[in-house]
Amino acid sequence: MKQQIIVSGIGGQGVLFLTRVIAQVAVNRNIPVLTSETHGMAQRGGTVLSTIKIGDFAGPLIRTGQADLGLLLWEANQPVHQTLLKSDGIWVINSDKAGDGVRIDAAEIARQLGNAVLLNLILLGVAVRDGLIDFTIEECETAIQQLAPAKFVAQNVAAFRKGLEQP
Repeated sequence: MKQQIIVSGIGGQGVLFLTRVIAQVAVNRNIPVLTSETHGMAQRGGTVLSTIKIGDFAGPLIRTGQADLGLLLWEANQPVHQTLLKSDGIWVINSDKAGDGVRIDAAEIARQLGNAVLLNLILLGVAVRDGLIDFTIEECETAIQQLAPAKFVAQNVAAFRKGLEQP
C-alpha cells in the first residue's frame, strides 16, 4: 500500500485526531507512515493542514500534484490546497453545496450526533465506504478505540459509522 493523503480544516475541527487515526491504522498494519502538520494561526479557527504518507516514502511533505486523497473538513480551504492533489486525486469534502469531489454535509450530521467535531470521522467513514482509502471498517474502529479518550469512544465510532451509512 502506498498513498498520500492531505487533511485540511481549521483549528478545533479534529484535523490532528483524524490524522492520528489514519496513521494508527497504518502502524497497526506494520506499514511505514509519515505525518506532518502545518498550523496557520496557533489557535482555534486557524488553518490546519496535515499530510500523511502511507508506505515507503523518504519524507513527510506532499509535493504539488502528488496527493491521492484530500479530506476537507473546511470547504473554504480547497482552493488553497488544490495544487497538492493529483489530477486524478479525489476530494472528500464537508459541504452542503454541489461541486467536485465527494460531498457530504458532515457538519450537520455531526450536530445531529451532538458534537460538531465528529465531522472528521464522518469524512473518514465516507472515504472508507467509497474505497478511497484501503482500510477496513474494523481497522478504523480499532484505531479510534486506541486513540479516543474512553468517554468519547462510542460517539467517535458512531460518527465513523454514520459516514459509512450515508447515501
